[in-house]
Amino acid sequence: MATIEASERVTSNLIVSQTILALGGLFIGTGEFAAMGMLPDLAASVGSTVPQAGHIISAYALGVVVGSPVLAVLAARVERRLLLVLLALIVAVGNAATAMAWSFESLVVARFVSGLPHGAYYGTAAIVAASMVAQERKAQAIGRVMLGLAAANLAGVPAITALGQELGWRYGFGVIAIGAVVVALLLPWAVGKVPAERDASPRRELSALANGRVWMTLASAAIGFGGMFAVYSYITPTLTDYTGQPSGSVPYYLSLWGLGMVVGNIAGSWLADRHQTRAILGLMLWNVLFLGLFVPAASSGAAVAVVLFLIGIGFGLVPALQARLTDVAPGAQSLAAAMNHSAFNLSNAIGAWAGGLALSTGWGWSSTGGVAAILAAGGLAIFLVALAVENNHPRSVSHLTSTRSRP
Repeated sequence: MATIEASERVTSNLIVSQTILALGGLFIGTGEFAAMGMLPDLAASVGSTVPQAGHIISAYALGVVVGSPVLAVLAARVERRLLLVLLALIVAVGNAATAMAWSFESLVVARFVSGLPHGAYYGTAAIVAASMVAQERKAQAIGRVMLGLAAANLAGVPAITALGQELGWRYGFGVIAIGAVVVALLLPWAVGKVPAERDASPRRELSALANGRVWMTLASAAIGFGGMFAVYSYITPTLTDYTGQPSGSVPYYLSLWGLGMVVGNIAGSWLADRHQTRAILGLMLWNVLFLGLFVPAASSGAAVAVVLFLIGIGFGLVPALQARLTDVAPGAQSLAAAMNHSAFNLSNAIGAWAGGLALSTGWGWSSTGGVAAILAAGGLAIFLVALAVENNHPRSVSHLTSTRSRP
């Protein structure tokens, strides 16, 4: 009986810890994607066009690309829980600065600062969560942390978008800043101390940069996920100006996308624990198909609702690739895990730029789906090349030869 009670306590503590870790991801993800949902309002308030305001999104992505590796290396020896608290506080500062921005330039700087802790937080939280469970459930533990990002699109972004439409976008970012402070206060209570690895060092973390499999995985994420952001960055004006939906309905469409992300996150992490490579390939093919279908679906409110939900499922690729990176860089997991989010946010910049380029050339709002499918196909091609290299050099493949990871 005592054993059962102890087991239940451990399970309960695990759930609480991973929930708080995911809560941090929820506010970070909401801060990232809310800017896309409120892009027309942000553009109008600083006197720019919607395509030009895409630089606001790119600034956040650049912050992630820069901050993820730099913070992961500099904080290699910092106790993990303390690191998470510090990162949550940076999130609060960045979003508070966004809420108080007075010009286009100050808004760009604030979004850059907001992006700095993004990858380091998700990467560190994923490592902490994975350390709490057995190896065969690692991807699912990572997936539970990433549920925060999925939940951001299911509930956080629609709620903040609706708040922004009602009271103004500044209030939305103010709420996100407050939420990040709450997470910083909850982390010491919910998560135990997690020391950095005994032999951790900036030099050891930097060893990941010499790993070809790490770079190929990151490249497939950076290019492939650019497709999702090509659509998402301009989803609000597409729905209102092309699909013909009222602005008040946009949060509901964003919720459908978020619901798909939740489903995809759960399914993708479960599949990755059983056969990592097949899960990644299947989700990449899924993205090519349904991002391409956005082009014909965008003209119909009902059709685009279904397709947005299906596109969201492709988010299951995130925990799968996160698990792969920790496999291929066992001696530098912090940097590899953080750089995964650099790659995804580089894809954010690539997607926003490519989608904006298509719009600027007059191809129309639905053209972002065509651009998205091309980018997703590019990511798939890179990953296939990576697998071919691994198969041709089996001696160089160490952590990918387990049952769940074997191609």
